[in-house]
Amino acid sequence: MSNANGDVHDGFDHYWSALQAELAALSPAAELTEIPLRSTDFGVVYGLRLTSIGPARIFAYYCVPHGDGPFPVVYQLPNYGSVNHIPAYERRQRYLCVQLCHRGQRLADQPFAAAYPGLLTTRIDDPQGYIYRGIVADCLRVMDFLLARPEVDAGRIALVGNDLALFTAALRPEVDALYYTPGPFFHAAQLAPRTTAYPLEELNDYVRAYPEQAEQLWRTLAYFEPRHFAPRVRADTVLVTGSDEDFLSPARLAPLLIAFGGAVTPYITAHSSYKDGVHQEAWLRERYGFVEPLLPPHWRS
Repeated sequence: MSNANGDVHDGFDHYWSALQAELAALSPAAELTEIPLRSTDFGVVYGLRLTSIGPARIFAYYCVPHGDGPFPVVYQLPNYGSVNHIPAYERRQRYLCVQLCHRGQRLADQPFAAAYPGLLTTRIDDPQGYIYRGIVADCLRVMDFLLARPEVDAGRIALVGNDLALFTAALRPEVDALYYTPGPFFHAAQLAPRTTAYPLEELNDYVRAYPEQAEQLWRTLAYFEPRHFAPRVRADTVLVTGSDEDFLSPARLAPLLIAFGGAVTPYITAHSSYKDGVHQEAWLRERYGFVEPLLPPHWRS
């Protein structure tokens, strides 16, 4: 097994292979229902429901442009919070856009509703029952749905998000591009004690409340260490880092950058939704061969 340094252990591959086998044996029971209020003259917005392990019924916004496909895909993985929003109006004009709401989040919160703070440590004492094992399965379930759809260009699928995007790209090598902002799973055993900020403070809270479970907590989290997933990613990757003054500085993230086996480009966040958004949009536009920028009017100079 692993230690508190997050070293990969013999059970890592088995853990994730078993998850994928469990998911593959379960029918997705896909349902697509148009949301007329969200549909536009350039595309249709659907509510997508799928069955993931548990079983759990999950939700995603599934936005398809009018016209001749197949379309390049931007799959937005969920943030750490209860609500995920419909993909951006401008982006839906060009890409097939997907936004997952994983188990526990709004629109996928029956019978389980996630607590924030609290989700990060839900059943963390049991690697097989840990909530994020199921959440990763939710992410993969959507990816498998995409790969089976005729309107999807399976060779042009970009993932955008935090550690869930990395995990999905590592476990689904069909992913073409990854725009990744590291989250709470990176180097958690070493970094959590250095901060009081949530969500990492959830780990500190848990250790204070259940000191006898501390070792098992770190053993469970070792299955989710981003450095173990990075070598498995084949997609071209942008790795978003903080500045030198930030908690996740380039220096602190250097081991993760080195761990990637494929092409990876670091990008230091500007801490500006405008500037970071322009960078992400330009990267996608160049990658998928679009000439005209896709920006809302108030972003154009």
